[in-house]
Amino acid sequence: MNFAEIEPAGWPAVGPPLARAQLDKALVDKARSLRASVAELLATAPERVDGLGGANPAAAQTSRTAVRDLVLDLLDRESVALMARGRDPLPALDERMLVELVLAMLFGLGLLQVFIDDDSVENIDVNGAEMAFVTFANGEKLCYGPIAESDDELVAMVRSAAARFGLSERRFDAAQPELDLRLPDGSRLSAVMAVTARPVIDIRRHRLSDHSLDDLVGLETLDEDLARMLAAAVRAKRNILISGAMNSGKTTLLRALAAEISPEERIVTIEQALELGLDRQVDRHPDAVAMESRLANTEGVGAIGMAQLVRRSLRMNASRVIVGEVLGDEVVPMLNAMSQGRSGSMATIHADDSAGVFRRLAAYAIQAPERLPLEATNLLIAGAIHLVVHLDTVERPFAKATTGPFDRGGHDRYRLTRHVASVREVVGADGPLIVTNEVWKPGPDGCAVPAAPLRDATAALLRVHGYDPSVREPIGVW
Repeated sequence: MNFAEIEPAGWPAVGPPLARAQLDKALVDKARSLRASVAELLATAPERVDGLGGANPAAAQTSRTAVRDLVLDLLDRESVALMARGRDPLPALDERMLVELVLAMLFGLGLLQVFIDDDSVENIDVNGAEMAFVTFANGEKLCYGPIAESDDELVAMVRSAAARFGLSERRFDAAQPELDLRLPDGSRLSAVMAVTARPVIDIRRHRLSDHSLDDLVGLETLDEDLARMLAAAVRAKRNILISGAMNSGKTTLLRALAAEISPEERIVTIEQALELGLDRQVDRHPDAVAMESRLANTEGVGAIGMAQLVRRSLRMNASRVIVGEVLGDEVVPMLNAMSQGRSGSMATIHADDSAGVFRRLAAYAIQAPERLPLEATNLLIAGAIHLVVHLDTVERPFAKATTGPFDRGGHDRYRLTRHVASVREVVGADGPLIVTNEVWKPGPDGCAVPAAPLRDATAALLRVHGYDPSVREPIGVW
């Protein structure tokens, strides 16, 4: 299908405040005019609001309140002027929409904030100013737009977010055309420009940002028995590597496993762009530190890579080190950290299956400055990683057929579900091979079912921490 021929669907009529009415062009234009008026007021009377808050939640909330008051004041004056001329003021719903739109334009991502604030949205993909492809949690994919007046406005919106969010200001321009950023709600934004014909923005919303393994059992991501085994493995301080394809739920599972860590433990998380957010879960993780890699400045200095952060974490008295995603040369210091007293550490990695994880680790290690050969890498892996948990996805049909631009030839629509498909216990290394036991393997429906038994030493350790492998039961087919 030619996406360019898809007619944008307009704006949603249900959902959060911004989406409870059709956002017609007149309303959006009015919001842009109000934004300009507010910007002028801030320039001439900066004492009315102390900046736009940036990444500081308290300052941001104070600024939002001040700006909201400015917008309401402007609207009140306009209403008085309209009534003086015998005309009706704006409806209350339109006024509310205008206030929320102006706040979104100044503090968020403009019209994209409609979907970022919608809990039913999972992915947002923007190809230029005219169209945003929105994927919902139920698998539905719709096209909306336009979301900006021009590509220049779209770039300016992303550039503003890059300056305000994150631990340090990030550039987004022709010299630095790539951007990875965590938004205030925890969503992950990826953007590129200059290397594509139009600016492209991809936003991954994390709908399940504070959840447990029990919650994932309810979502059929894994079985109760496997959840108990993984919980015991976390408590027993087994080093766990979570693998899967893109959008398979690796970060979601990592958060759920981290929920099993005692609040007394000190956690250091290391990410290319902040995403996990364990440091913001103060009740669960009161002693958590989040570290984020940093790009070089305009002079080409000041870059701090993932590998350097992993090495730094070893001096931070961390009980556990969690690497959000293994992407390159940080693999060697990460494996060293796992095998040198940082038991119970975790990380995620892209792989097509659980066996392929070790090939990916070896490929990263050979590209690292240490240039480790395969045999040395395998010895390091065998001494560092205890379990590999692999996630997979499967498309399941909806109960009824629907129609729309993304239907499959009139057939039933499908929804994407995520599940644990395999768990491998690392046994050792034998030259170019990693020796493992697949203790949970894909069942008839792709979901993990018990397979080979755990090693006696592992089984004994898990019993101490509340899980007895001898009484585990097969998983039913969902």
